[in-house]
Amino acid sequence: MFHLNIGDQAPELDIKDQNGKLHKIADYQGKKVVLYFYPKDMTPGCTIQSCDLRDNYESLKADGFEVIGVSADDETRHQKFIEKHDLPFDLLADVEKELLNRYGVWGEKKFMGKIYDGIHRTTFIIDENGKIENIIKKVKTKIHTEQIRAELNL
Repeated sequence: MFHLNIGDQAPELDIKDQNGKLHKIADYQGKKVVLYFYPKDMTPGCTIQSCDLRDNYESLKADGFEVIGVSADDETRHQKFIEKHDLPFDLLADVEKELLNRYGVWGEKKFMGKIYDGIHRTTFIIDENGKIENIIKKVKTKIHTEQIRAELNL
């Protein structure tokens, strides 16, 4: 499933956010990006993860990071999620699963004996030059910011 490695050029974004604004990797040239993929808005684990990033957003910004979330939810659902939890960052709506496939996070999952396709919760840290600096595949939703800091030795 995962086909990207540390040091690879980050795939292009070309995805709209909750307001219909198109995002591209070039928009973030010179900035570090925390690009986190999560299964679904309004679910417990995704809410905990997003709120942890929200609560630590200012310190991540102070360290030079932009935070962007991605799921297959549509723009309207993202708007509701942002409003309900006061999220200060953009959420990209990848309804067609193009970006999910480019980053290798869409694939077969197992839950309670059932096999289905879904989003594998994964975070990519992208450096100022658009290269993948780190990949977190085993995300800890409650302490995700702490996990990012530990991975990057911040």
